[in-house]
Amino acid sequence: MRQGISSQMLKGILEGVILMILSKEPEYGYSLSKKMNSYGLEDIPKGTIYPLLTAMQKRGLIEGKNKASAVGPTRKYYFITEDGQAAKKEFINEWYQLQQSINLLVEEEDPDEY
Repeated sequence: MRQGISSQMLKGILEGVILMILSKEPEYGYSLSKKMNSYGLEDIPKGTIYPLLTAMQKRGLIEGKNKASAVGPTRKYYFITEDGQAAKKEFINEWYQLQQSINLLVEEEDPDEY
């Protein structure tokens, strides 16, 4: 994770991040974590990701399917559902609205203070 971004701040957006990643292609838990790392979302504990995946699955946003792996044990791959696609679109719309509001506030700050 980039220095200065607290895990508490990220908790509220992780679901949207997961939906966006899974909309590109199915992933299993560890590969999902690696993808998040590649976007600068490092140091997110596995103890955060797996319960979130379970909750998202219960809500019908994603579906988990066990698949044989060419290298190693069977893995549970997660696929985004239609409801997950709708939730992803809603997340993106809300993100843009929030981003605009926060940008207005940040622009009012004195850059010399930081």
